[in-house]
Amino acid sequence: MPLDHPTAAHRSRPPHHDPSSGKTNSAQKDPRSALRFWSTGYVLLILLTGTNLPTPLYRGYAARFGFSPLVVTLIFAAYVAVLIPSLLLAGPLADALGHRAVLLPAVAVAALGSLGFALATSTAWLFAARILQGLAVGAASGPLTAALTELEPAGDRRKAALVSTATSVAGLGLGPVLAGLLAQYAPEPQVLPFALEIALLVPAAVAIATLPAPDARTRWRPRRPEIPAAMRTLFASSGTTGFLAFAVVGLFLTMIPTYVATLSGSRNLLLGGAAVALLLACSAITQLLCYGRPVRTLELIGLPLLASGLLLLALAGGLSSLPLLLTATVVAGVGQGLAFLGGLTAVNQAAPAERRADVLSSFYVILYLGVGLPVVGVGFLAAFTGLLAAVQYFACTAAVLCLVLLLTLARARTRTAGRARN
Repeated sequence: MPLDHPTAAHRSRPPHHDPSSGKTNSAQKDPRSALRFWSTGYVLLILLTGTNLPTPLYRGYAARFGFSPLVVTLIFAAYVAVLIPSLLLAGPLADALGHRAVLLPAVAVAALGSLGFALATSTAWLFAARILQGLAVGAASGPLTAALTELEPAGDRRKAALVSTATSVAGLGLGPVLAGLLAQYAPEPQVLPFALEIALLVPAAVAIATLPAPDARTRWRPRRPEIPAAMRTLFASSGTTGFLAFAVVGLFLTMIPTYVATLSGSRNLLLGGAAVALLLACSAITQLLCYGRPVRTLELIGLPLLASGLLLLALAGGLSSLPLLLTATVVAGVGQGLAFLGGLTAVNQAAPAERRADVLSSFYVILYLGVGLPVVGVGFLAAFTGLLAAVQYFACTAAVLCLVLLLTLARARTRTAGRARN
């Protein structure tokens, strides 16, 4: 989930913008910009793939080091806890010093995080490695998204945004599948996935080294999230929608591989990783197909689908049905994609141009909190009720919250339509 930050290059050389096409025309075009553009997309893909490699491996770590599902959620929460301040601090730093100055250290830190997982001999190693991954992704997300916007050969910002979103979701889904595949069918299951990630980061570092230097440098000022008063109501509803949508993503990234193994009775690591990838693939495809649709329509359709998927997830646990769980994953993925796209589009459209980076920073903070906080509660609950019951309680509670938010949005839409008629 990268964040688009304004950059020093944009400030020093204001391009000509064609509002009808969404493209920016420059008098001078670097013939190498296409290669740089796709190389930057590769960097984003590999970074996000690496951060999700541990997803299907947590069950093996738990058996090896003897920890509970609660510890899994705390490891995941540690990642989010460092990612958020890193996200807020690194964007302005990249504006001031240029992308390379932030991205090269971020890639190095990501490699250290993968090395930590590969060498892990205790639970403390997992926490340390996850913290390093959070720092890396938080530092790299904004500058990489900004670089994609700058380097798109035709200056098409919509294409750059689409590549950024698709690459991000692809990385989120590829990580669990790749790790599950290697861990299940290749030697050294808790080492090889991370060794491959480190190898893939080498060309990523080379790609970053070729990025152009900034034309001008500005003073670094850490950005404090702020919401303009005129859009706070909209931000609250869209932020709540995003929080619930990504709480489901957090649940799948931490608990669902073990949940799948429990329901299926299978120890195949690829199966759990594939379930996570299925959710994210459904979300990504839905966003691509529904891009440009009315904002509130997306949320009003997405929220009930998300609630339905969650209720099916709970029912799958009660019936011990793997096919029903996969159905729930598809439905929840479609709902998650619609809800997220609607909330993000609403915030992006309402944010003033001069405050857009600040507003989107705040929105992404809420999304990451949605990924990290609820699953900690699931982990605590699982310590008392067991994993299946904890996931069922979470799914039912989140489904009810989705329906409450749906009613709130529907009433607001009715009131707005009534005022328009009058």
